[in-house]
Amino acid sequence: MKVLIIGEIIGKPGRNKVKEILPEILKKYKPNFVVANGEHLSGGKGLTPEKVDEMVKAGIDFFTTGNHVFAHPEINEYLEDPKAPVVRPANYQPSVNGREFKICEVGKKKILIFNLIGKSFLRNEFENPFAKADEILKKETADIVIVDMHADATSEKVFMGRYLDGRANIVFGSHTHVPTSDLRILPGGTFYVTDIGMIGPVDSVIGMDAKVSADRILYDKHTAYKVATAGPSFFNAILVELDEDGKAIKFEKIEKII
Repeated sequence: MKVLIIGEIIGKPGRNKVKEILPEILKKYKPNFVVANGEHLSGGKGLTPEKVDEMVKAGIDFFTTGNHVFAHPEINEYLEDPKAPVVRPANYQPSVNGREFKICEVGKKKILIFNLIGKSFLRNEFENPFAKADEILKKETADIVIVDMHADATSEKVFMGRYLDGRANIVFGSHTHVPTSDLRILPGGTFYVTDIGMIGPVDSVIGMDAKVSADRILYDKHTAYKVATAGPSFFNAILVELDEDGKAIKFEKIEKII
């Protein structure tokens, strides 16, 4: 099985680049399953059912999210829909809307996919992500397990990869929007990378307008973030190939500036 992992899609510029570039990637690599982090799909913060549908039509099968998942209120009901190709992070408090995991059927294979948030530097109301991973894996079985670890601290992401080695087939990190170069297959056969990167403007601060970032960082202004719009964009993705037993056997980094 080939799994294509796409970086965080930043607003309209990111969505447009996905529609422009993804068709040729699908034609060239022929992945069986395409997953992307979609928590910045709509206006650079959060996602809506409309924007999810737009990206599904472009060729993405499933979306993980992160700490901005609830930025748009209309997503709450959508996340409850068992057919919605989206999960919110599993280690939110149980009372929060949305499903902790999904099982997708691809051919004869069942793919269990879930999303976790790290606790370092983020809000305190999240449950322990390692305990939540154990809980899900104890009660659910599938041929392939894919985990998105959405975290600020690289140490938490790296340890999650080690912690799930041999129990998950793919563990990728998200949240910082900057792709890391530590792609590898761990001893237990799990593919791991600390951050998948983004689909978003090059002339930006992790996809956001640089002037707004300057206002917030240099002058402590509470200026609302907005997506940068000018110029070319980064397109960060990784193709992972798994053997019949689900172990990663090879991978390819796909990077474009276009």
